[in-house]
Amino acid sequence: MKPVLPTQRMDMTTSSNPNDVPAASDLTLETVYGALKNCHDPEIPVNIVDLGLVYDVQIEEDRVQVKMTLTSPGCGMGVHIAHDAESKIKALPGVREAKVDLVWDPPWSQHMISEAGRKKLGMV
Repeated sequence: MKPVLPTQRMDMTTSSNPNDVPAASDLTLETVYGALKNCHDPEIPVNIVDLGLVYDVQIEEDRVQVKMTLTSPGCGMGVHIAHDAESKIKALPGVREAKVDLVWDPPWSQHMISEAGRKKLGMV
């Protein structure tokens, strides 16, 4: 899939089929990351984006693919967090398919936490 810059908008074609999901000219990386900011690790009061768990987002037409990690490979909530992220993306207008892959390379570390996340965790 070809990466899309946050300011680029995907060209979506409309369909005459009323059962089709509406075209979403506002489907951007910013939109997807905004949805992902509503996903949290239940054990940490910071969203998965600010924790630095989201490594890559690709948008191709009406499909979104995310590569993310967890704070630890042994995290028991990993499947739940990935499913929640996928559900949040699928709820966006114009998204027909969302896939969230858990990856372990590079390994997550605390330096990946955003400034906002560090503040919320009292690290700053």
